[in-house]
Amino acid sequence: MVARVQPRQLALALPHAESLSRDDFLEGPSNSEALKLIDHWPDWPNRVMLLTGPEGSGKSHLSSIWAEQAGARAITAHALTSSAVPGALATGALVVEDLCPPCIDERALFHLLNLAREDQAYVLITSRLPPSALEVDLRDLRSRLRAVPAVTLLPPDDQLFRALIVKFCADRQMSVDESLVSFVANRIDRSFIAARQAVERLDTEALRLGRPVTRALAAELFRDL
Repeated sequence: MVARVQPRQLALALPHAESLSRDDFLEGPSNSEALKLIDHWPDWPNRVMLLTGPEGSGKSHLSSIWAEQAGARAITAHALTSSAVPGALATGALVVEDLCPPCIDERALFHLLNLAREDQAYVLITSRLPPSALEVDLRDLRSRLRAVPAVTLLPPDDQLFRALIVKFCADRQMSVDESLVSFVANRIDRSFIAARQAVERLDTEALRLGRPVTRALAAELFRDL
C-alpha cells in the first residue's frame, strides 16, 4: 500500500499595500522632529533638507506626505542624471530618495543643488547615512552636502515599536491581540525592519500552514530568538 503524501500549501508572495497617508503615520519620540519638519513646510530652516534614518524607519512615508503637500516629484538618487535635473525640479519641489554614495552621479547631484538654489526650489533628500558618512569624491558637492541641515529618525521606543507591529499587521489585514504583540516585541530586535520582517514571517507561515495568526504560532516561529 502506497502512502499518500499530503501536498504542502505554498504561500504566494502577494504585494501588500502600506498606507502612506499623514493619518497613518505613527508618531513617537524617535520621529517627532522629522514629522515636525514635514508639518512645518514651507517654514524650513533651509530649502534643502536631509532626512536620515535606518531602513524602514519611516523616511519614505514622511517624504510621501511631504510630496503630496508640496506637489513634489520624486526620484531615486541613483537614477539622477544631469539631463534629468531640470525636469525633476519642474514643480519647484523634489524628493531625492536613498542617497547612498558611491552609487550616484555626483555631478548630477551637484547640478541639482545649484539649480534648486537658483530656482528657490525645495528638495528633501533621504538617506540611511548621516551627513558625516556621505563620502563623495567631488569636493564642492561634499562641502554642499555637509552644509545641508539634517533631521534623524531614531530607533523606536517601546510604545511606538508595539504600535508598528500592530500597524504592519493591519496593513496585511491580520487581526492580532495584545498577547501576540507583546510576545513578538520581546523577542525581536527593536528596529523598524525587524518588526516588518517578523510580521511578514507570521503572515507567510499562517497562510502556508492554514492556521490563524496567534501567539501559539508566534511561539513556534520565534522560540529560538
